Amino acid sequence: MNRKLASLPGLAMVILMTTTQAQAQCASLLDHSVRQLAGEQVDRLCDTYQGQVVMVVNTASKCGFTPQFDGLEALYRKYKDRGFAVLGFPSADFGGQEFASEAESADFCRLTYGVQFPMYATTHAKKGKADPLFTGLAEAAGGDYPSWNFHKYIIDRNGKLVGSFG
Repeated sequence: MNRKLASLPGLAMVILMTTTQAQAQCASLLDHSVRQLAGEQVDRLCDTYQGQVVMVVNTASKCGFTPQFDGLEALYRKYKDRGFAVLGFPSADFGGQEFASEAESADFCRLTYGVQFPMYATTHAKKGKADPLFTGLAEAAGGDYPSWNFHKYIIDRNGKLVGSFG
């Protein structure tokens, strides 16, 4: 497992915390509908992940950081039954390091790294062209937009941003 990911400050504590009350309304950071990678199914993030700890990551298949998929998958497998999700969003914003075809991206993640965590449609994460999800995350992080691939945002069980890591 990638030691840097495993040691993100307080991540285990955030994952293990329980919600004291169910959220009746959708948290704004999760109030987005996104299409699954190389598919047609659209997930409303609120409906799927409300009340969970969520790590949103802009990924790239042809980047020097791509081996982080191993650590991300290990975190997902270890904590998914405790209400933790990793959500991957391929992006070619930084160095064009993503396949042009979503089918190629999906196959690469699954076959090369055994990725089982949810992967969503190729998107923009870079400041100035970020999609609404990444814009909202960056604004909640005080303007901390991804400056490269594999930037991580952590959303707690109450829908609040609690971390942003390049």
